[in-house]
Parts: sequence; C-alpha cells; structure tokens
Amino acid sequence: DHELRHQWERSGFTTGRREWELLVPTGPHEATVPADVKILGVGRAERDPLRVLDRAIRDEVAAGPGWHTMPAEVVARLDEATVVDPSKYAVAAQSDRYVGLIRLAQIPRQPRIGLVAVRAGQHRRGIARALLAHVLDSLHRVGIPAASAEVDEANRAAMALFDGFAATRAGSNLELVHR
Repeated sequence: DHELRHQWERSGFTTGRREWELLVPTGPHEATVPADVKILGVGRAERDPLRVLDRAIRDEVAAGPGWHTMPAEVVARLDEATVVDPSKYAVAAQSDRYVGLIRLAQIPRQPRIGLVAVRAGQHRRGIARALLAHVLDSLHRVGIPAASAEVDEANRAAMALFDGFAATRAGSNLELVHR
C-alpha cells in the first residue's frame, strides 16, 4: 500500500529492505548443467561435504553482501557449528566437492524454497538455474503445481533467476528503518 508507506516515510521512516513472496510454477524446465557439474537430488547429499559447502557459503555471505540481504530464516551463526539436514537439500557437485545448494522445505500444501546458493567462484555458469529447474521438475512429477520462495528485491540476480521461471509476486514484507 503506497499511501501507508508514504505516511511512514513522512513520520521519519525509510525502507530498509523489501522481501518479495514469490509463487514459482513447477513443470519441466530447460536448464543446461555445466559439463563438469552433477546435480544430486533432494536427500542425496552427504552430510560432511554439505556442511563444508554451507560453512563456505556462510563465510562468503558474511564477507560480501552481508546477512541483512538474506531471507529472514537464513540466520548468521555466531559459532562455528553448521547444522544441515541433507534430506532438505539438493546440491551441485563438481569432482570431489559441492559448489551449490538449494534447500526445500517439504510443506504439504506448498513446498518452500528456502535458499539457493552457489560458491562465488562458480557464479554465472547456470548452476543456480540448474538446481532450481531440478527441484521444480521433481515437484511437478509428484503433482505439485507451485512452490513458494522469498527474495530480497535488491538481489537482482536472485530476482532474475526466479523471474526466469515465471515466478509471480504473491506478497511482500517491507522492513522500515527510522532515520
């Protein structure tokens, strides 16, 4: 609601961030996986390499864009502990290591994509697109018509990724900050 937002702005608040709630249709999607990368489906990742990838991605986020750019449920961990449940992840594997992941919460009515991440050195190779296509195709095969996701509108790469799969905006969360 633009008028309500303008009232808050007149009261000294500014937009801190906006997170879009997206609905992503499932279905057969074309995505070329790089020749040196293999996608392992949800639940097929090994725990230890997945923890190594999770820790590396967390370090890259902390050193780069920062945790304020992540969806609300992706929290920075203050300790070195990395808790991952392989049953919720599909991964992109390259030789002896994982280079990308996607987390899927299997909520009965509407599965939720909680995170798509690729190691910084592997960006712009189509790995995130291949992971998302794989998960959406898997959901389609079991009769699920759509999945949900949340994306920070300032993350142009993530917005473009989901727009490429015909995601529609179902709602948003607006964080206001007092000046």
